[in-house]
Amino acid sequence: MWKYSDRVIDHYENPRNVGVVENANATGEVGSIVCGDALRLTLKIEDGIIKEARFKTFGCGSAIAAASALTEMIKGKRLEEAAKITNKNIVDYLGGLPQAKMHCSVMGQEALEAAILDYRGEKFDHKVEDEGEIICKCFGVTDQKIRRVALENNLHTVEEITDYTKAGGGCGSCLYRIEEIIDELWEEQAQKNNAGGKMTPVQKMKKIEAVIEEEIRPLLRRDGGDIELIDVKDNQVVVRLMGMCAGCHAAVLTLKGLVEEKLRELVDPDLEVVQDGLH
Repeated sequence: MWKYSDRVIDHYENPRNVGVVENANATGEVGSIVCGDALRLTLKIEDGIIKEARFKTFGCGSAIAAASALTEMIKGKRLEEAAKITNKNIVDYLGGLPQAKMHCSVMGQEALEAAILDYRGEKFDHKVEDEGEIICKCFGVTDQKIRRVALENNLHTVEEITDYTKAGGGCGSCLYRIEEIIDELWEEQAQKNNAGGKMTPVQKMKKIEAVIEEEIRPLLRRDGGDIELIDVKDNQVVVRLMGMCAGCHAAVLTLKGLVEEKLRELVDPDLEVVQDGLH
């Protein structure tokens, strides 16, 4: 029997902000009724602030509670502040979720990301987790999504992947491939981190500088932006966005979705990127 916190039960029995925002200017839709879980998040954003947030979901009690909590968390927040919210924040707000229900919090995070991208005039389906080889045909989960969620949440077992993505929770025929993917992922991470050995601060700094120069800066300059590395303190990387990126309403998405993701992938999965002056 799963144990639910009082806050989860409250948000399930008394969900907040159910429905659709009238004249919404941001919509995020994730999941699928066929796969057992679906979430539609609508927002009204004015002057960079989320004025209204409502949801409709098809799913279990945890899915309802997670979506209800998310809407409460983001109402009144500036867009760049809301963009920082992760599935872990949703779980913390609810006082925890059973391990087998963690995918509900991931769905909430993805719906918020999709809505923000929609507000910016972009499509959520360009995200890396929607690309690649479909590993779990029951729930439509790709290898790239498995890798991303494993890195973001430090997952090392097939059971954890199932809890967070539902992959492997259907017929089970993909379980061996999921295990192969996470084994390959963490072996790659060990090799990138000096064949499993801990990098010295100087080695880490040089590697971060190289990734910024070779992988990140070219992408930013393509859109008129740029980046400057300010400092590295343990696992915290302090940067300054410049050019068109400076002051952009989507700066946080750039910071977390591009800069941090690249550095975690190519340098160290524990790195956190922050904007100079905000740490």
